[in-house]
Amino acid sequence: MDLYRVLLVDDEEDIRVGISRKMDWEGLGFALVGEAENGQEALELAEQLKPDVVLTDIKMPFMDGLELCRILTQRLPAAKFVVFSGFDEFEYAKQAIRMNVSEYILKPINAPELSEVLRKLKSQLDAERAQGRNMEMLRRRYEENLPVLRELFYTQLLEGRIPPGQAAERAARYEIDLSGAAWVAALAHLHGAGAGRELRALSVQQLFEENLRPGLCCAKVFLYNESVAILASFERAPAPIYELIEEIDRICKLAGSYLGLTLTVGVGAPCLEPEEVARSAAGARSALDYRVLVGTGRAIYIGDLEPGGAARLAFEESDERELTGAIKLGSEGDIRAVVGRLADKVRRAGLALPHCHLFFLELLTCLLKLARSAELDLEAVFGEGFTGAVQFTAFSSVDEMGDWCLERCLRIQELIGRQRTDSAWRTVEKAKEFIAAHYAECELSVEMLCEYLHLSPAYFSTLFKRETGMSFTAYVTVVRMERAAELLRTTEDKTYLIAEKTGYLDPNYFSYVFKKHFGISPTKFRAG
Repeated sequence: MDLYRVLLVDDEEDIRVGISRKMDWEGLGFALVGEAENGQEALELAEQLKPDVVLTDIKMPFMDGLELCRILTQRLPAAKFVVFSGFDEFEYAKQAIRMNVSEYILKPINAPELSEVLRKLKSQLDAERAQGRNMEMLRRRYEENLPVLRELFYTQLLEGRIPPGQAAERAARYEIDLSGAAWVAALAHLHGAGAGRELRALSVQQLFEENLRPGLCCAKVFLYNESVAILASFERAPAPIYELIEEIDRICKLAGSYLGLTLTVGVGAPCLEPEEVARSAAGARSALDYRVLVGTGRAIYIGDLEPGGAARLAFEESDERELTGAIKLGSEGDIRAVVGRLADKVRRAGLALPHCHLFFLELLTCLLKLARSAELDLEAVFGEGFTGAVQFTAFSSVDEMGDWCLERCLRIQELIGRQRTDSAWRTVEKAKEFIAAHYAECELSVEMLCEYLHLSPAYFSTLFKRETGMSFTAYVTVVRMERAAELLRTTEDKTYLIAEKTGYLDPNYFSYVFKKHFGISPTKFRAG
């Protein structure tokens, strides 16, 4: 197991040296990764080192140990804190407890006592990590939530929210049998609203589960949008769709007799793959729309009302989501794969090109929405003189259409990438301007800057480090030190005034930071 990381903080060098040398760190399961001689320096080190344990004195210059613990409790919530002091005062102990401190040790510190404290902390850290990694506990939680996950899976399948190629893998994970040669989705409509709708939906679910003829199909009946959905799979294709419709029609009549309610069920066209169930569900919704024309209390099949509906080619919500995700977040290979799959979808439909016009228009609309949301120049994406429309008849084949779409998708990805780079650069430049204007304020912090930029500190810190190669704290220190050096060279101001002008309330701490940065004290710097 990896060693737990320790940061040691004490303003007395001999104490730091004594502790670091006398402790069998590795034998205790720890590694001493850093030392600091005051709380302010410890804060900067903790940002880089992410220690698991902080050992700190209470009485220190610039920032005491309790204030250090208070800040780090927010920034490193999983860390353990041990404070030690030469002052046996109860108030310190009470404050330490409020700062989420694990142990309070009185000086002088001896190796056996600190070793025992570290053993105790290791046991706590081990237990916390073991709990987080306890696969048995996670398995039990997973099994407890499995019914909910299955219902969610069926709902996502009906709504086309499962990425292509992932249905079988997810079904296996949830122990769902997705075998079958054909699939049909049906959606129930319970007439009348008001109190008790959920109970009536449960009654209808039970009615279907108890009365669907065994052997006809393998049916999953589940609650869906305050009503009921039926997902039927068949062992052979074509599916005996009219036998299923007859069964559903019979159950609609039973609902009137047994439950005293009017039940209408829309039945979608059969499909040959689980990933195409969303299309069948869309047909079921369309079938329900016809109930005002053909009547209620019965099964309504979309194939009777819209002949050829099963062969319709639709650019579905899942297609749009996948294509948008590939352009915004994926690689060039991801885009090529998605566009290739969409082209295959057009080919599998087996329709003449003119009949694929609506599919292409919906795909084009997706690209237009993406380009406009990113505020891209449409001519830069679609070509000079683009008017907002492209005729599908301009393509002589599906391959030609696919090549055209691929070129536009890659262009959008390229322009968005440039835009992100420019945006990151502008954000960092804006941050630098803010720092330049406020470096003299001792209250300057990453939180203060992020409030101005309307960004989260975590995101900004990552962005700033990536663009500048240094942390926010380190950059501010450089700005302050460069300004301090300039003031030392060009003015006769006292050191304490220069400290105030560069954001340091404590002139001693200013001198400490200056010497650490330039290697000499402010006085010697001015003299040299």
